[in-house]
Parts: sequence; structure tokens; C-alpha cells
Amino acid sequence: MRTRWKLTTVISLFVIAVVTVSLVVTDVLISRHTSEETQEQLEDKARIISRTVAESRLVREELQTPDIEETIQDYTATIQQASDVLFIVVMDMDGVRQSHPNEALIGERFVGGDEQRVLRGEDYISVSEGTLGYSVRAFTPVWDDTGTQIGAVSTGISLDAVEEAINDNHQMIIFGSSIGLLLGIGGAILLARYIKRSLLGLEPTEIARIYQERDRMFQTVREGIVAIDESARITYVNKSAREIFKQAGIDSREPVGQLVSSYLPHSRLEQVLETGVSEFDEQQDLNGITIIVNRIPIEVNGQVVGAISTFRDKTEVNRLAEQLTGVKLYADSLRAQSHEFKNKLQVVLGLAEVGDVEDMKRYVRQLAEHQIAETDRLTEEIHDPVLSGFLLGKISNAKEQGVALDVFCETEIPMLSHGTMTHDLITIIGNLLDNAIEAASVHVEGSITLDLSYVDDLLAITVEDNGSGMEEEHLLNYFEKGHSTKGENRGYGLYLVKQSVEALQGTIEVEGKPGVGTTIQVVLPVEGGKTS
Repeated sequence: MRTRWKLTTVISLFVIAVVTVSLVVTDVLISRHTSEETQEQLEDKARIISRTVAESRLVREELQTPDIEETIQDYTATIQQASDVLFIVVMDMDGVRQSHPNEALIGERFVGGDEQRVLRGEDYISVSEGTLGYSVRAFTPVWDDTGTQIGAVSTGISLDAVEEAINDNHQMIIFGSSIGLLLGIGGAILLARYIKRSLLGLEPTEIARIYQERDRMFQTVREGIVAIDESARITYVNKSAREIFKQAGIDSREPVGQLVSSYLPHSRLEQVLETGVSEFDEQQDLNGITIIVNRIPIEVNGQVVGAISTFRDKTEVNRLAEQLTGVKLYADSLRAQSHEFKNKLQVVLGLAEVGDVEDMKRYVRQLAEHQIAETDRLTEEIHDPVLSGFLLGKISNAKEQGVALDVFCETEIPMLSHGTMTHDLITIIGNLLDNAIEAASVHVEGSITLDLSYVDDLLAITVEDNGSGMEEEHLLNYFEKGHSTKGENRGYGLYLVKQSVEALQGTIEVEGKPGVGTTIQVVLPVEGGKTS
């Protein structure tokens, strides 16, 4: 299996390699430039000394009158010692030395073979081997006052001295490069640790794997997901969201990277980003498609850095809710009927024990007729089997809690043409009845009346109970989210009623007096189907 290097190791090695290559290239270029510059400086030094000696009056007079008292040898020896050069040789036109560091060689010909050009009046630099070894030599002709050449001067600097000067400069460069390399290594390690800490200690492969896992999770969930960053630009849209957008006919352009205000003008994600307050289970119209939306700010270290919205087509939510509602209604109905059946069964058993067969038969017949009559009446007046079954279950549930629930239909209630409205009606009627049952159950003879009527495509729903009623101050906030006089974590049912009524563009009115009871009327514009 191939071994993967850690991120800190890769970054450190990469930065060290870059720094090393940079320093090596710089060292080579600077060393070459320094070597050339050092050699040029030494050549200039030798040339200046040669010219200075060649222009000396003592040297010119000595070459013309060799028997003067002060010799050239003393003069050149003084300059040679002061300037730290290998030699200063003055020669006549025959190439015979008039001065030399080794006085025994004075009077002999100049050695090296590179002096011929200076005897022809040229001024130049040469490298050659003489009696003192290899040296860089500067040759300068000597002229008298009439412009006639009378000799030449050669100043030599040992090549060993040149190399030594170059090496000294090179060592300084190497020293500086070494310090730079050490600083680069330290910086690379610190940089690698900083990057690793910024990535929460994760390796790139781990980050890639986590990203792929999260993406697959978000892509496979049934809810649509849209996320924005702190500048309100869309950063993520999952598959379900794209499908809902497509159904709604929303802009087919790639949403990621666009401002949410231009792509989804009424998403309210910008408001959540600004306020940092979450919004749950809100309804939103998306080009004719109603969705249930949750909007949540994304916080990192206590600062809001984005927002995320999850949503689902309300039609699908309604379908699931209807399934759950049906199961709950069935369970509630069975429980209530089971309780009622036990009570009636005890009556039957009592009549059987005393041997009153005729009364027992009459009682059982009355029970059957009443149950069948109640069921037949509701199913005939309410053509939606889901709604009629729901109300039958509520009647049994209310009876179980000691409350009489009477359902009256002033007109026949047709099967509604809009399939999702049945769920809205169950939400509205169910929550109103739940609150009424709870309010009426405090009385020994608690009672509730539910009136339904359908006239001119308007469905009127009136729920009246004989509960304790409520003060006017509570009536003003009756349908606000979380408002309740019954403790914490209550007050959501009537809020759902308000949401459903507003979504159906209906109206809702509530009246109540303390000690008398509460009456709530809801009027909804609906499109009915067949009434028979």
C-alpha cells in the first residue's frame, strides 16, 4: 500500500526545497559575479600601481641616467610593500630588469614571455608564470618628456592572492545562504503547523473524504437544501432543491455563486443572516409550489458566517401527514370505542345476570341503531370519507373525556376538488376541537358544537364550547405562535390554524367571555366537487 506523507511533511519539504534551490542559484550567480568583480578590482589595482610608477620622474630619470644616487629598486620596494603586491619590476627597452623583489635578479631579462607588447608601447593585463610563480600582471610603458618610450613597468599580483580574496567573498556568501536556509526551514515548519491548525488537524485526504461524505449525505436527503455565505451568495444547492426549482420553473442557471436575493428573491435567508434568528416550519410560495421551510443561521465561534435553508414540497408533507393523521385517528377512535364498549358491555352483562333478556335485546338494538344512524348521517352529509372518519373519531375521543361533541351540517359538504385542502381542514378543525375539548372538559357537562355549511364556494366552520372562556387580553394573542394560558411548550396548534387559514386566504374570528365559553368561526373560499 502506498504510504501517504502528512501535510506538514509535504509543506515543509516543498518550502525547504524551494528555499534551497533559490539559495543555490543565488549563491552561484553572486559567487560568479563576485569572483569577476574581485579579479577586476585586483587588475585595476595592479594597473594603477604600474601607471603610477611609470609616471614617476625618478623612474624616468633613472632609465635615462642610470647612475643617479636614488635607485629605482628602493622606490619600487617601498611602493610594493605599501600596496601589498607580489612584485613591481621596471625594465628598459631590452627587457632587462632595473628593479625586482629579489635583487639578485636585477640586470637579467624579464621572465614570462608576455612583455613584448609593452615594449611596443601597449598598456594591458596578462596572466603568466614568472620567477615568483603565476600572477596577474599589469604592463605600462614609460615615456620621456619627448614622448619616446624608454622602458616599461610590470606590477604583479599572485594568483593565490586573487583566489584567496575570491574565496573570502564566497565564504561570506555561503554563510549568509546557510542562515537563509535555516530561517527557511524554520519558516517552513511554522507555516506547515499553521496550515495544519487552520485545517483543524485534518489531512487533505481526510478533508476530501469528509467533503465527499457530507455531499453525498446532503444529495440523498429528501429535503431541499440551500446554503449561503456571509456575503449572501449561494454556496450549496442539493439535488432535491434543484428538482423543486425545476418544477417551479425557477432560473435554470447554475445557482451556486449567485446572490440569493436575485435567484430566490423571497427566501428570507438574508434576513436570517442579518438577525441570526432561526425560522421553523414557515410556508413559502415558490412560483405556485407551496413549500415548508426552515431557515437557520450558521455560527462559527459565536459569529454568523452564513445561513442554511431546508424545505420540502408541502404536497408531499401533506401526504405523509395524512398517513400519520389517519393512523392517529384510527388509534384514537379504537381507544375511545374500546372504552365506550367496555362500559356498554358491563350494562349488557348486568342485564344478563338478572335474566332480563328483553331489556338486554332492546338495549343492544338501540346501541346499534344509534351508532349506525350517527355514522350514516355524517357520511351522507360529508362526502369526504377522510373528513367524516376524522369527525367520527373526534366524537368518540370527546366522549371518552366526558365531553359531548355534536356535529351539525346545515348543507351537504362536498368532496373538495383540491386534494391538499382535506389536510388543511383536518389541521384547522382538529386543532380547534382539541382546544375546545380541553376547555370543556373542566365542566361536568362539557359540550361542544361544530357547525359546517357550504354556500357559494364558501365553507363556514364554527366551533362553540361551554368552557371557561378567556379574558380580552388573551383573545388579542389567541393565534400567536407559542401563546398559551396552559403552560410552556404550548400554543402551537392554534398558530397552525392561523397559518392554514391565511394560506387558504380565509378569515377567522374568535369571541369569548369568562365563564361562558368560546366561539371560533372560520370561513374558507373552496372549490367543491359533487354534492351527491
